[in-house]
Amino acid sequence: MLSEGAAGRRCLPTQGVAAEAVLAAVDGAVAVVAFLQLLRIHLRNQQLGWTRQKIFHIMIGSSNIGYLAYFISTLVATCEGWQCWSHGCGFVLMVCPQILFLAAFLLLVSFWVDLCHQANDEEEEDDEHGCNEALLEKGKHKQNPLHVDSCRRCCFPRSVHVGSRQKFVILVIALTFISMIAFAVLIWIGRGKNPIDSSLVARVYLYIFSVAMLLLGGVLACYGVLLFSKMSNVRSEMASTEMWKVASLAAVAVICFTSSAVLSLVTNIPLQVLSYCHLAPSDCLSSSAFIFLYYFIGSSVPSGFVLWIMREMPPRLVADSDRPAPSTIVTFIRDRSTPAQNPQWRTSVASSQNKGLKASPI
Repeated sequence: MLSEGAAGRRCLPTQGVAAEAVLAAVDGAVAVVAFLQLLRIHLRNQQLGWTRQKIFHIMIGSSNIGYLAYFISTLVATCEGWQCWSHGCGFVLMVCPQILFLAAFLLLVSFWVDLCHQANDEEEEDDEHGCNEALLEKGKHKQNPLHVDSCRRCCFPRSVHVGSRQKFVILVIALTFISMIAFAVLIWIGRGKNPIDSSLVARVYLYIFSVAMLLLGGVLACYGVLLFSKMSNVRSEMASTEMWKVASLAAVAVICFTSSAVLSLVTNIPLQVLSYCHLAPSDCLSSSAFIFLYYFIGSSVPSGFVLWIMREMPPRLVADSDRPAPSTIVTFIRDRSTPAQNPQWRTSVASSQNKGLKASPI
């Protein structure tokens, strides 16, 4: 049953408090891990500036901080009887972390799309963008090691170039935020005396978001399979490791996104957090269990899993001052059994190896 607050207000049931507290603790822990990994990556390669990996960690961490604030606000708003909670404020706090979570995995999808279509675009990109590697466009540098520092100075400190697929991600997220504001305004207006049904507006948004998560899971599955098949043709230990990371992440994302979306479409469970006080005592236990499953499976598990498989640090870049001085020894006698290796041959070999061993898709 609903417990009474200090001033006779109806607070969350014990089951609801337990579910919200556990979810808040889990999301807080995931946010701490995300920002700690971000700090480690940044301290390891400070000269790279903002890479896609760093931005992904920021989005995951910010999303989980948003969920943490939402669950804590739910406990306080229900017990204190905030009038604005059911008039749009609760809806905004519920949706903002969902949008950040969606943006993080859309960014991951754009990276996988880049890798899958990289073979078709390499010739054009190598000719036109040799030293202008996009900040969010590729997961690694394809330049010759002798020119890596000059290209880095060209790219990162001075300007930020966003790839076309990342521009599409930014556009989708911007439109999602605009639609969220529009739905929140309609919910606020619907609380007055007018034909607008606030609960119907919230359900419409919930259905749209659930379908979007289903589509995102399908896209991750498709490109995960495609990337898995491409990487299976590369015979190397690194490719084998990254191949199974891609497969496991795609499988977890599909299972979690599909489960949470179906649960949301069938039960409308996320909206019940906004109306705990209107639930019958017999429904409190089942609603609390469904709410916990929805947020834990749909957000906490994918976020924690992707952070776990991204726990390995990227290779440290060596600055010019740390490079060994070029040798001044001239060799006058060479072994005839060793074939001559001219610079062009070495460059072609290095290029083929770099194309075979792509950057980590995770």
